[in-house]
Amino acid sequence: MGLILLEALLALVLLVLIVWWTMFSGRKKGELVTKEDVKSNKPNDVEGS
Repeated sequence: MGLILLEALLALVLLVLIVWWTMFSGRKKGELVTKEDVKSNKPNDVEGS
């Protein structure tokens, strides 16, 4: 029984690590500015624009 719980805990930790990695491993300066963003004159937070 303890081995099953340990395996389930390991699977949960692995799932959390995969989700964490995919959420926070993006571009350091945010998303790229698209042509649609430029056309709509949205204010953006990208430096150097």
